[in-house]
Amino acid sequence: MLPADFLNRIQQQLGEQYDAFLESLERPRAVALRFNPLKGEQPQLPFVMEQVPWEPCGYYYDPDARPGLHPYHEAGVYYLQEASAMAPVTLLAPQPGELVCDLCAAPGGKTTQIAGRMAGQGFLLCNEINPKRAKILSRNIERLGVANALVCNEHPQKLAEKYEGLFDKVLVDAPCSGEGMFRKEEAAVTDWSLETVSMCARRQREILQSAAALVKPGGRLVYSTCTFAPEENEETVTHFLENHPEFAPETVSAPWFTPGEKGSFRLWPHKLLGEGHFAAVLRKAGTPEYDEMPEKGDKLPKQWTEFAKDFDIELPAGKAISFGQSLYWAPAQMPDIQGIKVLRPGLELGEVKKDRFEPAHALALWLKKGRNVHNISADSVEIQKYLHGETIPTDKKGWCLVTVDGFGIGWGKGDGNVLKNHYPKGLRR
Repeated sequence: MLPADFLNRIQQQLGEQYDAFLESLERPRAVALRFNPLKGEQPQLPFVMEQVPWEPCGYYYDPDARPGLHPYHEAGVYYLQEASAMAPVTLLAPQPGELVCDLCAAPGGKTTQIAGRMAGQGFLLCNEINPKRAKILSRNIERLGVANALVCNEHPQKLAEKYEGLFDKVLVDAPCSGEGMFRKEEAAVTDWSLETVSMCARRQREILQSAAALVKPGGRLVYSTCTFAPEENEETVTHFLENHPEFAPETVSAPWFTPGEKGSFRLWPHKLLGEGHFAAVLRKAGTPEYDEMPEKGDKLPKQWTEFAKDFDIELPAGKAISFGQSLYWAPAQMPDIQGIKVLRPGLELGEVKKDRFEPAHALALWLKKGRNVHNISADSVEIQKYLHGETIPTDKKGWCLVTVDGFGIGWGKGDGNVLKNHYPKGLRR
């Protein structure tokens, strides 16, 4: 049962479309996934159906399928993402080489979508204020082989103070009352109240205050929610524009969505295959200034250089950073991170242990090729054994990149007869 206060307000919002809206909530929801272009050419899968109109890599899939259990999911070949949730990044339109910030990024659907569009070029800061959700975000960044992302666990205001005017594009997919998820999540219904809507609106205005500072002159800001409440949507945008005259609504072409006021769009479940969503596109006045050169990185240790040569690994433009016990390869444009709570400063390469180098799981998920590869078929018993942490037969010796139909999924170490399993224990099935 939907809350009476919600139904009364929706009836006022939709008028004669109200019945069609209620009927749409009774239909089975459309489920979707988004292929990861960072992994190369997308495979043909029997459960994948028609394309999501507003996302070239997005596809609906058979609701009876369980793609989260397929080995390709563990290899980061795709991300399970609700179709309407793909819309804000389409409106943000990130490009390779840009500096982009996803300010409320967990669990990582929109962040990894941004990363795919950036094609490994430029700098992506993805932040999540909740520590537990930030860890989930970091794991998804790793799984999808994103190399140019800095994963943070910070308050937006602190990021705004440190990185003022740095980003070409900023996305605020704000925490909200979740009305658009009523069909998807029962908790969204039981947790809803008019007080929750008002509380979310206040929090959203605070986050947007920080986001405004992060956008460089001439940059784009996209604000989005998964709720229908005007207080959290149009009214929040109006409040923001009244207090930030340097921003103005931006006209963009988005024929799939219902246009509204002040550069906004609504996604209604009775008008498309997806859940409820809202997004507004705003542009900051001015002309961007040239950025100062970011700080240089550390020197790569000889143990890595030898490992990379043996494996024929070529890293993209970037810089080495020692972080904790591990060596990372950070994007060249990454600024100073001192004083920021960081979970992942780029691509984790691995650890130097005495005179040897031990590669990280993240590196296996990023690699598309290597000199020493053990390939396994996705429909084989062998891949299930590998994902369980068991040893598998091989004629390889030394460190070996394990792939599933050519997609990197982990490491093993061979002795010419068997492959010792180095798939992380925390990920094993």
